[in-house]
Amino acid sequence: MTTVLSAGDFDRIDRRLSDTDELLETAYPGDRGHRQPVHTVYVPADRYTADLPARWGADALAAVHAAGGMAALAGRVGIHPTLAEEVAVRVTAKLRSEPIEDLRIDFEDGYGDHGDAEDADAVRAARLVATGGTPRFIGIRFKCLEKPTRARALRTLDIFIGTLVDEDGLPDGLRLTLPKVSTVAQVEAMADVAAALEHAHGLPEGRLRFEVQVETPQLILGADGRSPLAQLPLAAKGRISAFHYGTYDYSAALGIPPGHQSMEHPAADHAKLVMQLAAAGTGIELSDGSTNILPIGDSTEAAWMLHARFVRRSLERGFPQGWDLHAHQLPTRFIATYAFYREGWPEAARRLRAYTEKKTGAVLDEPATARALAWFVTRGVQCGAIGGDEVADRIGLDEEELRELAHPKLRKG
Repeated sequence: MTTVLSAGDFDRIDRRLSDTDELLETAYPGDRGHRQPVHTVYVPADRYTADLPARWGADALAAVHAAGGMAALAGRVGIHPTLAEEVAVRVTAKLRSEPIEDLRIDFEDGYGDHGDAEDADAVRAARLVATGGTPRFIGIRFKCLEKPTRARALRTLDIFIGTLVDEDGLPDGLRLTLPKVSTVAQVEAMADVAAALEHAHGLPEGRLRFEVQVETPQLILGADGRSPLAQLPLAAKGRISAFHYGTYDYSAALGIPPGHQSMEHPAADHAKLVMQLAAAGTGIELSDGSTNILPIGDSTEAAWMLHARFVRRSLERGFPQGWDLHAHQLPTRFIATYAFYREGWPEAARRLRAYTEKKTGAVLDEPATARALAWFVTRGVQCGAIGGDEVADRIGLDEEELRELAHPKLRKG
């Protein structure tokens, strides 16, 4: 065996690629392995109360009961009868135990302009969050950083965080949402604000992360012909927790007629593909938007079918999260989500078992595919669609081992 490359050659290549090594390690760390909620519920700040999740769960169950029951609803939105019964039991339990996974107290479009009264609402919201008993993930959407609302946005954020600290109630699942982003500079400014708040309150560096709402065309394609969205992970390294698509602001900005503004419009799909590319490998989570066709009154049946189809479509396209705007959207959110994971579960379990036991079969999965299968099952477990006991029985792994298979870097840590 003859080799010609010397130690000096290897050192030279290492030096040449050192910047690339650092970029891949810091900017593209991969998924963090944390639980991601399947939805975000938006509630105007002046209407938020501590019992809201329980009330929404009860309202959802009452609506389903009036419509003939959970299994019947699952069947009407396209779930196979055998699976419908199985999903119905799980969704009913979910609506009783955790009807809302992620709640956003809204100080933006859903709230409007309340003038100085917004101060009191920000204090009240923070105190309610600090008392506990809230959904696993909770936070606020403040106003955008455009000039007309910038001062109000920052004051509300300042009050909210300060009150949480004063009440010793900064929750682990805190979410902060920055809307109507159109430039990299706005995200850089938000990162500076987060750092300033951390310093002032003695919080660990990086404790305050934020979601970026993708709802302006300028964020997809900037004035220089480049995509500002693709630059955000590096511009606010480690600060951005998620990209959330804003269905109606984005559609309206493109001049799409109201009757055709939808999560499945080609313009929406284009924007979301850019979001996926920009977020790939960064650990930034992705969320689809909402539908404003609500399942109430005479439109209930059609709206349920539409919502279930949108939820399924998002999941198939790699968006495991979306927005819900009404209690009656909760049943179809969980029916469609649980059916998606339950349908894929048997095949995923079989292939993961074969992979972990090094068996060969009709499909020879590579490590990347095994990670994707493990992540699919992990998401199903986290939202309640798949039981941890099922994972142990069918795959032979506990939940932590499954999570490590989905995220190999966790083992290295």
